[in-house]
Amino acid sequence: MTRDRDAEGRARNARPRDAYGRPLPHGAEGVDRVPDDYAPTAEQAVADGVEMLRLDRPFHAHEIFEGRWKCCPPEERDLWQGLAQICVGLTHLQRGNPRGAETLLERGAERLTPIEGHPYAINPTLAARARSSTDLLTALGARV
Repeated sequence: MTRDRDAEGRARNARPRDAYGRPLPHGAEGVDRVPDDYAPTAEQAVADGVEMLRLDRPFHAHEIFEGRWKCCPPEERDLWQGLAQICVGLTHLQRGNPRGAETLLERGAERLTPIEGHPYAINPTLAARARSSTDLLTALGARV
């Protein structure tokens, strides 16, 4: 089976996905996805991530934080990568995979724990302990 590829030949997954980020068959109706070229400002990433977490869609929040991680200054990479990994951990919880969840939640926490202060009003200490979308919303400074 051949993989979907973009114009530069990089692998892309054009299959639609459900609200939990699981791939659906080609031609099925899925939910909107974050575009591959999404490169938000920090403020936009937080706002968009909050929106997805309020919809209980941590997979999509992960894609948003990953988009920021790919275009952020080097000194911010641990923040955005840690948030993305926490979101993947939350996705694993939704999908009933506690072992995968714990692995990703731990990886995210390892990246977030050393961060000092509250960059972009994000509390990295609370984010590192998040075990639900509500927990992560609180860490992002959103009203729950």
